[in-house]
Amino acid sequence: MHACFTVGCVRRGCHWRKRRGSELKAGPRPTILVKQTDLMNEFTLPQASAWIKVSGELIAANAARLTELDTAIGDGDHGTNMVRGFAAVQKKLAGQRAGDIAALFKQVGMTLLSSVGGASGPLYGGFFLELGKQAAGKETLRQSDVIQMFEGGLRDVQRRGKAEPGDKTMVDSLAPAVAAMRDESNRDLSSTLKRASEAARVGVESTIPLQARKGRASYLGERSIGHQDPGATSCLLLLQALASVCQAA
Repeated sequence: MHACFTVGCVRRGCHWRKRRGSELKAGPRPTILVKQTDLMNEFTLPQASAWIKVSGELIAANAARLTELDTAIGDGDHGTNMVRGFAAVQKKLAGQRAGDIAALFKQVGMTLLSSVGGASGPLYGGFFLELGKQAAGKETLRQSDVIQMFEGGLRDVQRRGKAEPGDKTMVDSLAPAVAAMRDESNRDLSSTLKRASEAARVGVESTIPLQARKGRASYLGERSIGHQDPGATSCLLLLQALASVCQAA
């Protein structure tokens, strides 16, 4: 079996094809003009902007799948809510150019808070607001800064959602991704984010046999077992978008 880090890979024998639960569509390949040295060592404002753009494209491409997953154990609106939120983000950013990474993430967070319904608005909005706080005062981010930024984002999600790994939430994809970032910190940034994306994918698949302990899905009790968590899945899409942007030449 080959080691795949691509959303929606359909190569013969790949576990993406075998496992219906984690099957997702690929968005358009990101195009961003940055130096290779930046890709290897730093996270820049153009990359951050591209990450948000590609995240919205991946969310839109997989909206039906997110809705399908949420219909099984939730309100059935996760795909619609996330598409609406990232469309609002793109509209906001088109009319107000961010001066630095921190300002960009603050704009994203505030927009998601006001435009995404359900629990996802506060969770994703708070996540990006925390990323902005962690990035404050820095024009570019070194790998250690990126890891610290995501550690802060994870803490905020867990604080707001009162969730731990194994509760069948977005923490089950975000926490292993952050752990992989720490474990792979001796690699270049693009490789580290690629590994984090793969760890998130494994985390998403791990939600299928879990019984939900948080959110609306928890009301189903044992009936939530056997279903992939939609929040963990949308979080995976964001992490895969980030990895793809930081590998694009």
